[in-house]
Amino acid sequence: MLSKSRQRGFSILGMLFFGSVIAVIFVVAAQVVPTVVEYQAIGKASKKAASEANSVAEVRAVFDRAAAVDNISSISGKDLGISKDGNQVVVSFSYEREIHLVGPAYLLLRYEGRSK
Repeated sequence: MLSKSRQRGFSILGMLFFGSVIAVIFVVAAQVVPTVVEYQAIGKASKKAASEANSVAEVRAVFDRAAAVDNISSISGKDLGISKDGNQVVVSFSYEREIHLVGPAYLLLRYEGRSK
């Protein structure tokens, strides 16, 4: 007597479920990635401003020039926290980004950083 082997794999409903989960993850990731790229550009601009400038006005001006080049819109030079640690200028920043998901649901991302 031959035994029937049990079939393995996904059903059509299982494939639709996993496909929709992957699609949702892709859509959210596609909206989050530009904010991460902008955060990295802000970090780079703050380090540049801290290394090139000595006064608060110069730091803000250097940051604003770098922000114009890198198309940074979440933060400007007036939003920076500027302090001195010994002889070194330290630039810190903190901001939030909201991403609309669906209906009343939003994803809130909080970014903060500082130059070293």
